[in-house]
Amino acid sequence: MKWNNHFLKDCLESEEVLPLWVADMDFQCPQPVIEVLKKRVAEEIYGYSWHKIPAYLNAVTNWMKRRHNWEVNKDWIVFSPGIVPAIYMLIQTFVNIGEKVIIQPPVYNPFFTAIKNNGRQVLLNQLLYENKKYSIDFEDFEEKAKDPLTKMFILCSPHNPIGRVWTEKELRRIGDICLDNEILIVSDEIHHDLILSGYNHTLFSTTSKEFEQNTFVCTAPGKTFNIAGLQISNIIISDKRKREAFTNTIMNINGIMIPNVFGIVALITG
Repeated sequence: MKWNNHFLKDCLESEEVLPLWVADMDFQCPQPVIEVLKKRVAEEIYGYSWHKIPAYLNAVTNWMKRRHNWEVNKDWIVFSPGIVPAIYMLIQTFVNIGEKVIIQPPVYNPFFTAIKNNGRQVLLNQLLYENKKYSIDFEDFEEKAKDPLTKMFILCSPHNPIGRVWTEKELRRIGDICLDNEILIVSDEIHHDLILSGYNHTLFSTTSKEFEQNTFVCTAPGKTFNIAGLQISNIIISDKRKREAFTNTIMNINGIMIPNVFGIVALITG
């Protein structure tokens, strides 16, 4: 959308607007990905694809191990066409109508709509802004977590749009509060590969085995390789019961089971 003049004209009523949002990257897709897509297009057959293949599963597990030191079992990986639809379906699966979900504004707007459009209540744990730096209001977070109607927390890590890379200490405190109050964690980590020099991103599930069992880790190659339009993401769920419940929602209720034919080869190559 960022570089689509038709979108700018239709939605913003001007082709002169400078698109400065960060959802679409400013860098060209890596050349190896471009080449494999050209090769795939040249095959001239674009039928159905499948995600339960070794190349895809190995690509995800190897990346997590090499880049983030996280040992992921291949069985934990559930395909989704995107993280946003996955968040919608996670809410549908694990939060009843009328129950509450915590988010931390200022934050990615689809978090709000995913909760509200599904008939659940939004709980705002407003981030604190002091001395030109954002931090978590843990006192407020714990108070909201104790509400018996609170069932889920959506973590944005790194945080969009403020850019905070949460420390391991902060993540552990979040995890402890959520465990103490039986709150599930959805960790949107789509920007996990885009970290400035001097900072280290800690995948939430690497901080504790208990946290790992209580968390849905959402990753995708879209930001890393600028292929968001190819619609492929990985929802990593270590707990078998939770994974089966989510898989039932995504496949049997919503009928989502076949990845984009170009997305799968782009992910594997990236």
